[in-house]
Parts: sequence; C-alpha cells; structure tokens
Amino acid sequence: MNTFRTFFLLLASLFLLGGCATNGDRRDPLEPMNRGIYQFNDTVDKAIIKPVAQGYKEILPQPVRTSVSNFFSNLDDVLVLLNDLLQFKFQQAASDLSRLIWNTTFGVAGLFDISTSMGLEKHNEDFGQTLGYWGFGNGPYLVLPILGPSSLRDTTGRFVDWQFDPVVQHPVVAERNTATVIKVESVRARLLETDKVLDEAALDPYVFVRDAYLQRRRALVYDGNPPRTKFD
Repeated sequence: MNTFRTFFLLLASLFLLGGCATNGDRRDPLEPMNRGIYQFNDTVDKAIIKPVAQGYKEILPQPVRTSVSNFFSNLDDVLVLLNDLLQFKFQQAASDLSRLIWNTTFGVAGLFDISTSMGLEKHNEDFGQTLGYWGFGNGPYLVLPILGPSSLRDTTGRFVDWQFDPVVQHPVVAERNTATVIKVESVRARLLETDKVLDEAALDPYVFVRDAYLQRRRALVYDGNPPRTKFD
C-alpha cells in the first residue's frame, strides 16, 4: 500500500509542476528537469551500460544473444496477452496465447522463437497503450532516471505492468537482479548500431529522442494508424 501511495503522490506532484512550468513545447512542460535527467542517463550509459553492452556483444556469439532476447521476449508476451484482453483484442489475444504456448514448450522456455515461422507474429502491447486505447492522453513527457523516455500515462502503465512482470515479480532477489541486468544489456546491445545514427541525425539529441518516442508511442496506441492531429 505504501508503494502505491508514494507512486500516486509523485504523479500528483508532476501534475502540479506541469501546471506551473512553461516552455516552447506543450507536450514537455518539465523540459528543464527532463534535460537534467537525460544528461544523467547519458552519463551513466557512457560510463557503465554501453561498455558492458559492448563487452556482452563481443563475448557472446549471435545465436546466444538471440536466444537471450527470445527468452525475455517470451516473458514479455505474458504482459502483451493481458493487455490484449484489456483492449478487447480477442483475436490478437488468441494469437499471442498460442505464441506463448508454442515458444514456452517447443521453443524451450522461449529460447527459440518458433512461433514467428508459424505465422504467429510478435505484438507490442502494454498498459500505457491500454490507457491510450481507452482515451487517456499522454500527459506531460517525462524522462525517468535510468529507464529513459516516458510520459505520465506510460509511467503509470509501466508501474501497473511491473505488478505482473515475471522478472520483476520473481521472488529470489539475486536471480531477479541478475535477470534484470541481463535484460537491460541485451536490449542495449541491440541498440548499439543506432548510436551513430543519433549522433549524426540530431542537432539536439534530447529533442530527437523525445519526438521519436512520442511519435512511436502514438503509432503503437493507434496500431500504426493514428489520427491526423499534432498532439494527443
């Protein structure tokens, strides 16, 4: 109960701050704070996360890295399935349930993605998208420490998803922490190739990341077909 109370007090504080702050982009009323957190995250990434991901990529062969990615993707399908149901996407839920069963059993706990070759495509659903599906707007853009780009809606969604995430809810602390680190580094290793693109394409990396994140999240909420409006 104390965790929920702290979380919602934080959200209320962000709403108040958002109402007092002003800047050129109304989606990002907390830009000064967000930029500070962005710089902190960038420093941590360059000092720790990125070097570890580079070592991870160099040490482990591609088939092993693919299996690690498949394993966590399979666990993620639990959350995808739950959010399918919350959005009344029953046909997609049936497909994702089949995907989860096939990959967990014949795919050896998800290490091998046999479902995609069977025509059961991977979907991306989370509780932030579920809130968007039911009409909740983004709220102010947020940059979370370590976790990176988000919004008030997606931060709320992330907190709810955590309550059902098999990794986050794993009872053995040492195993949970190890799995979390491996998951983070697996994702970061896949993103190494994008670093050069970001450096070359963006005059302001903060704005580039913010706009790309909000555009992608909007597309996900509307299943790739968002209405023609500038903002949520």
